[in-house]
This record gives sequence, C-alpha cells and structure tokens, in this order.
Amino acid sequence: MTDKLMTLIDEFGIIREANQKLSGEFKLQLIEALAELEDNKCYILKQFPKTRLHKVKGVKQSIYRADIDKISGWRIHLQYDKQNTLKLKQIIEGKRHDDCTKVIKSQIGRYQ
Repeated sequence: MTDKLMTLIDEFGIIREANQKLSGEFKLQLIEALAELEDNKCYILKQFPKTRLHKVKGVKQSIYRADIDKISGWRIHLQYDKQNTLKLKQIIEGKRHDDCTKVIKSQIGRYQ
C-alpha cells in the first residue's frame, strides 16, 4: 500500500529547534521535507527528489541525511529503527553541513 505514512518520532525536539532557527521560507521547506520522508511511496520507488535522502558514509551507525534546502545547506540527520520508524536526530545549519562526521560525533549520544 503506497498511501501509508512512515511513523516519525521527534524525541530530541528537532522540529521545535528548526522552528526557532529557520526563517520563514525554510520552515515551509522543512514541512515539505518531512512530508516526503513520511511518504511510503518514496521508499517503494527509492526516489526522494526534495530531500535527496542518502546514507552518511564514514560512520559506523546507519545514519541518513536529508536536505531541507540544498543551496543553503540546511539538513536533517535521521535514523530508522527496527520497526522502520523514522527518528529525527539533528538539524544541521547550512554552514556546518560540510563536515558531516564531525557534526555527528559532536552529538554521538543521540545515535544508536
């Protein structure tokens, strides 16, 4: 069934943090990104045109990275648990997105 939504868990208040940090246009892009990440059809087709969802290389854990906005560099880091529940782990500011592994290691306690 393609209309099913992925379950999204925000245990670290990432959406609240994003609401405080992002300007108006990026807030809308965050909502669009979260909608795409919840859309089961994207996982079936393995196509994420908005977020360009991909696995982060260079870390032991299975951590994924999704764009909020490609040009500005705002990103979300997330993980999936055994029940395929989407767990938001971190919002990454545009100026910090280049050194992905350093950003992850700075908050390693959030990742499983």
